[in-house]
Amino acid sequence: MPQALVVRGMSPRTQQAYRAAVRGLAKYSHQPPDTLREPPLHTYLPYLIEQRHCAPSRVRVTVMGLRFFSTHTLQRSFANLPLPKRTKTLPVVFSREEVARLLANTATLRERALLMTTYGGGLRVSEVGRLRVNDIDAQRDLLRIEPGKGRKDRYTLLGPRLLATLRQYWQG
Repeated sequence: MPQALVVRGMSPRTQQAYRAAVRGLAKYSHQPPDTLREPPLHTYLPYLIEQRHCAPSRVRVTVMGLRFFSTHTLQRSFANLPLPKRTKTLPVVFSREEVARLLANTATLRERALLMTTYGGGLRVSEVGRLRVNDIDAQRDLLRIEPGKGRKDRYTLLGPRLLATLRQYWQG
């Protein structure tokens, strides 16, 4: 299974989560993972939800890990394991006043530039940390993010205030 995860380009965290899913099922059923059949699978998921109180997102990752294990390692397919519904939450959006207060309370130009880029561009902290001057496309008002989540490159909007702040930061 570890080789199959690497060959398919899974991230280290995904690899870790999938291996933990297989170990958890083996521990629950008291059997080696390669000898498992369907019945323990269908009692394991309710166990995770009802007794372990796992979040739906964790159960989803477990199901995906077990599907991967059965398909790519055992080369057999278990019956379709059901996926719990995703919980949909709305993002927290600050008001203009809250954003202005947040930016006004920064101690340095660097902090202000980081916060403006993160919030204004909708970036993750890891994406902001990898930005370079070459990633700014001032003519088209875009920021190039490479690599983003899931190793996917993307563009995000670059507002005039953010552009001015970034120029000020990188020039001085």
